[in-house]
Amino acid sequence: MTVSDLFDPLPLLHGPAMRNRIMMAPLTNQQSEVGGFLSSFDQDWIRQLSTGGYGLIQTSATIIEESAIACARQPGIFSDAHLPGLSEAATSVRNGGGLSAVQLHHAGHRANPMFGGTPAPASSRTLPGVAALTTQEVQRIRDNFIAAAKRAERAGFDGVSVHGAFGWILSEFLSPLMNDRTDQYGGSMENRARFTMEVIEGIRRETGPDFQIGWRLSIERYGLRLEELQEITAEILRREMIDYLDLALWNYGQIVDEGKYRGRTMLSVFTEIPRKGVRVGAAGRVTSARRAAQMLDDGCDFVLVGRAGILDRECPKKLAADPEYASPQLPVTAGFLREGGLSERFINHLRGWPYFVRPGSV
Repeated sequence: MTVSDLFDPLPLLHGPAMRNRIMMAPLTNQQSEVGGFLSSFDQDWIRQLSTGGYGLIQTSATIIEESAIACARQPGIFSDAHLPGLSEAATSVRNGGGLSAVQLHHAGHRANPMFGGTPAPASSRTLPGVAALTTQEVQRIRDNFIAAAKRAERAGFDGVSVHGAFGWILSEFLSPLMNDRTDQYGGSMENRARFTMEVIEGIRRETGPDFQIGWRLSIERYGLRLEELQEITAEILRREMIDYLDLALWNYGQIVDEGKYRGRTMLSVFTEIPRKGVRVGAAGRVTSARRAAQMLDDGCDFVLVGRAGILDRECPKKLAADPEYASPQLPVTAGFLREGGLSERFINHLRGWPYFVRPGSV
């Protein structure tokens, strides 16, 4: 594939096509106001992205319950009071010509009491003194995922992306290490996947025929089993339950170091699955035009950019103009990010990663 292939339209099972193969990854940025309301900083960030030429733009992890919060200043979609701000963001993306999605998030056992969160583990073993969710509580959270998707539709978003990565609630339910339940949501692989399946099925049932559903999946850590995740993913793709699968990899070229798929790239384990009409893409240090094009050769239908988009909100336009384009080298100074249009809230969040923001820079 060539860099120009990144700019071919990508039809989806539901709703309009992506105008190209470049998706903006959902990035935590801690810019929202207390209570989950989108701030002027959030709106400015979305407006900057909307003019950058992306095929689809996702919000950062947006909590579906007030108690599901993982970090300070996390956006919310658990109340109709959030609709005005969300509608403004959806309108900005639409006016820029891209598709939009809210990433639906629940922190599960990682909900942070410091910010009003209530840890909600799948297992009573996970956190000392914290009981596992009851069956009724699991079903309440499932229903709130669905209700949040309906709010996203009312706000004017083209779809939602269900966050099933990084040990958050849906991810931990998939893990045999973190889920020792004896009800219908634990035990067998089928039961551990039931929570995710019911969330996706409910969103499809309760939203319109053009509403798009993505699923973000990570396949490392938290006791997750690669072979099981491959089987679960194959079933979701076979049934065309989603419009796109977003593989959240730390590095898209990462090699499996044990088990059935040892020696292969993690990406190839999933791109080989028959996908019917579902589109498959991945993130993972996509920092140059050539690397993005290589991912199409490696079986992806689209690519997600994160770091490259932070460093330059017009990353897709730069890729289109220059097939040799590469992102600035990390770390960068806070001043570089500030001059590029990032808010102090976003910059302060990024200071948590010394490889990104040069320590001591102002």
